[in-house]
Amino acid sequence: MIDISESVMQALLALIVAGPLVGAAAVFLPAPPGLKGRGPDQAVLRHGVTVTGAILAAAIVLALGFDRDHASRMQATTDISWIAALDVRIHLGIDGISLPLLVLTALLTFLCALYSYFKMPSGPSPKAFVALLLLLESGTLATFAVLDLLLFFLAFEMVLIPMYFLIARWGGSEGVPGGRQAAAWKFILYTLLGSVVMLLGLLLIGLRAGTFDMVALATDNGRGLSTSTQVIAVLAIGVGLAVKTPMWPLHSWLPDAHTAAPTVGSVLLAGVLLKMGTYGFVRIVLPIAPDGMRTFAPYLAAFAVVGIIYGSLACLALARQGAGGDLKRLIAYSSVGHMGFVLLGIATMTPTGVNGALFANIAHGLITGLLFFLVGALKDRYGTADLDTLAGATGAALYGRAPRLGGLLAFAAVASLGLPGLAGFWGEMLTMFGAFDPADGLSRPAFLTFMAVAGLGTLLTAAYLLIVVRRVCMGVQAPHETGATGAPDTPAITDTPAAPDTGARGTPAAPGFADVRTYELVAWTPLVALTVLAGLWPAVLLGLTDPAVQKLLAGGMS
Repeated sequence: MIDISESVMQALLALIVAGPLVGAAAVFLPAPPGLKGRGPDQAVLRHGVTVTGAILAAAIVLALGFDRDHASRMQATTDISWIAALDVRIHLGIDGISLPLLVLTALLTFLCALYSYFKMPSGPSPKAFVALLLLLESGTLATFAVLDLLLFFLAFEMVLIPMYFLIARWGGSEGVPGGRQAAAWKFILYTLLGSVVMLLGLLLIGLRAGTFDMVALATDNGRGLSTSTQVIAVLAIGVGLAVKTPMWPLHSWLPDAHTAAPTVGSVLLAGVLLKMGTYGFVRIVLPIAPDGMRTFAPYLAAFAVVGIIYGSLACLALARQGAGGDLKRLIAYSSVGHMGFVLLGIATMTPTGVNGALFANIAHGLITGLLFFLVGALKDRYGTADLDTLAGATGAALYGRAPRLGGLLAFAAVASLGLPGLAGFWGEMLTMFGAFDPADGLSRPAFLTFMAVAGLGTLLTAAYLLIVVRRVCMGVQAPHETGATGAPDTPAITDTPAAPDTGARGTPAAPGFADVRTYELVAWTPLVALTVLAGLWPAVLLGLTDPAVQKLLAGGMS
């Protein structure tokens, strides 16, 4: 921690939220001399790296200046009247719950901008791509920083349009029923319909309580709202948040959106956008409507564990030889299972469970972001993410042909399955500990059952991820797998990539199968390092979240 005045902290948080918006507008201005590069496309991509890098630097300074000894207190707060007639205020602030998500968003967006500088997705003008990326970053950061219900809703919705266009204009159609346009429409229709219902719940709370201020509402802890109002509000808000999370059975937009999205779109969708839903449960539903949440907690936990099992079984089906599964689609279904653990932790309404949910949020963002980067790299080299093709094409073992790429894929897989010592372990363990002893008023036998089912889900997760590693990294095929003529299947493609890869200046890469390139190593190393750090030193996160969670569940957020 470094000593930074409150006014500087306020300025940093305002910069973090508004900076990407300014950067998005500046995309269409002439490039300054230092960013011109060799052409307009390179200049605008440099602009994206510069803006997201500045936002990341501001987020790191903000984190260093954050008072960890008072992590439960809102810091860097700004409170300005915006719409006086509705008592809507521009109210910003961070505590131990929101700070890690803020830094994760800034980090992943910067890494995506850096990756795109060297490997720009095929599509329309890079100017539009960078502008949309910055709009997406601004909306996500604002979601984690605002403390007014209506501002939260606006920020929550702000990310939809940029992600829609990233999927529809820069995505791919391989393995997506109806193509990328259909996937983009499915994404926006599901999330918009859920958001309409959520808005009704937010308005109900604000109008009945007489304020939209999230701090005041959380401090009141539902005392100003009747039980029936809380139940209706939790149902309405929960539907909108569950779609974004996504919770089974409202998840069906996710596999298509991930499969169609460009690599950086998938990284941001899994790494930060899904967290907006679970963050809403923790920041709004738990402290503001605790009686309503207690009513729905067993149902939320039941849907969560069904999602864990469903996601794992879907991944097992896709990983099976001959199933023709897409590796991006498999990882998307794995997110349904992983986010099920987050929802289960929230449903326990205990400090242990909620801390586990918040830890699992960050771990999932790091690990799944890395997985989507790696699958994007495989797709760049082979022209496909079809698992059967990848397994056949790497018949001599990815370990032998591209050892660093194979090693990173195996590392991300074992981190995702929850290997002790890596970030994925602590969130799932704490979540199940929370289910072992849920909050007062919740059925312990029911939650013990949910815990047992979730434990089965961890075994299924290990099964499908190890199958993926076995097939893609080791090149192991089943002895009985044969083609139509009875002869063993042969690799579908050769060592040469389907399309020449290009570097930052448009120069074709060297022929043959490339291992991890320098820009890929730079983009992925922070995710690997943080996955190990959070696994070996969980207190770096729990020390932030636990005081804030304790105070939030006790009804005192200030």
